[in-house]
Amino acid sequence: FVKWVWWKRQLISQLDKLFPTKFNNYFEPFLWGWAVFFNLQKEKSFLSDINEELINVYQVIKTQPEKLISFLKTLEYSKEVYLEIRAWDRSENWLKSFSNIEKAARFIYLNRTCFNGLYRVNSKWQFNVPMWKYANPDYIQEENIRNTSILLNKVKADIKLQSFEKILDKAKSWDFVYFDPPYDTLTDTANFTSYNESGFGRDMQIKLRDVFVELHKKWCKVMLSNHNTPFIREIFDWFRCEIVKARRNVNSNWAGRGEVEEIVVMNY
Repeated sequence: FVKWVWWKRQLISQLDKLFPTKFNNYFEPFLWGWAVFFNLQKEKSFLSDINEELINVYQVIKTQPEKLISFLKTLEYSKEVYLEIRAWDRSENWLKSFSNIEKAARFIYLNRTCFNGLYRVNSKWQFNVPMWKYANPDYIQEENIRNTSILLNKVKADIKLQSFEKILDKAKSWDFVYFDPPYDTLTDTANFTSYNESGFGRDMQIKLRDVFVELHKKWCKVMLSNHNTPFIREIFDWFRCEIVKARRNVNSNWAGRGEVEEIVVMNY
């Protein structure tokens, strides 16, 4: 029900060969499109992210899908409405000024009507992607929202707003953890992988590596995706690594367009 320029759906056929065949609980600490979660449909799944709007979308879909669909049906596809809804986050304490249903509808509406489903915010954490001219954008996503709600409840999905390292408190031996973090930059000047107001630089990649190691010590099964860069290969050089091919159609730098190699790191 959302578009995401780096969604894993295109890679599922390659990743499916690398998933562990047996495991207990499933953890995905970087949500976005959740293509891996949708593919595995594992009971029980622990899903988390630090993006408050994104977490709210999934919590609303799990608990109030019909109210969300009804509100989406009231929204008109026009430049005036787009700019009005996009401007919600320009007001002070806007997250407390709107209902959870309104915020979830805003996220989906902007995602389905902006340029290529791109998620980008400025230094003030304000969404700033322009509207795109679609012939008939499907932002109501009625069937997808209902099906997702059914799945989230079926697998008893635990959806939380939290940083990735918090899974160390919950994950146990033989649980499976999949990391799909903001990727390492392909060039020294690339900044397209900025994720939040503080960014996700190489210091955070190292912190993530350390969490990966701690999970390994707890006998968890751990997989991680990232760009195939010398830096990522170096910090994960003692784990099993496989290369997969991904297609990138949107990037602010030419080096990130076209076919790009991704590295998949595993401890099993």
